[in-house]
Amino acid sequence: MPLIPEEPQIHESAQGPRATPASGRVAPTPRPVPGPRPAAPSRPGRPGPLRPTPPVQRTPRDVAKPGPSGPAVPAAAAAGPQIQLIPASVESALDSAEEAVDMLLDSGRAPGDVLVITTGAQHPWADHELSFGETSYWAQHDSGDDVFYADAAVVTRAGTRPVVVVAVNGGSDAVAATALPLALSRAGALLIVCGDPQRINSVLGVGV
Repeated sequence: MPLIPEEPQIHESAQGPRATPASGRVAPTPRPVPGPRPAAPSRPGRPGPLRPTPPVQRTPRDVAKPGPSGPAVPAAAAAGPQIQLIPASVESALDSAEEAVDMLLDSGRAPGDVLVITTGAQHPWADHELSFGETSYWAQHDSGDDVFYADAAVVTRAGTRPVVVVAVNGGSDAVAATALPLALSRAGALLIVCGDPQRINSVLGVGV
């Protein structure tokens, strides 16, 4: 026997109003499903919650406003080397220079940091090394491994070292006048001069 398709059932909400057999009243149409309700306005006479007033935007005092950068402030000029005077006679100037070198090495200075200049007789070390030739002598200067002793006449060839010790152990005033300024220019941090204070001050033009 063939199946008879059932009629599609219609929901009550789609049939519209219909008569109720018992009372004859019209059935109310079902209300649609309510959606999200809008926020209820404040009731009259009762103010809603007060919202704080947003703060005024201020520029922090500690923060500098960007602007064109000005010229860089020059750093303080680097001070020249310190000058130290050890009073000594012409005869004792070389011994005083040797003692100064010993104190430098004992304080932690590396031997290669020290250059010793003599204005009169050369230091015995310089005499000994020059006996092997100037090439060997200046090679030791260039290596910078040890204290280097030089005569004032060859100071222009010597390089800069942190400490320069000058023994004013002779020579004319003209030699001292030339050697001391050159020694000052070769000293990176400290210039020690062993000799007559009055003579040294008059040559360097400073009170040491």
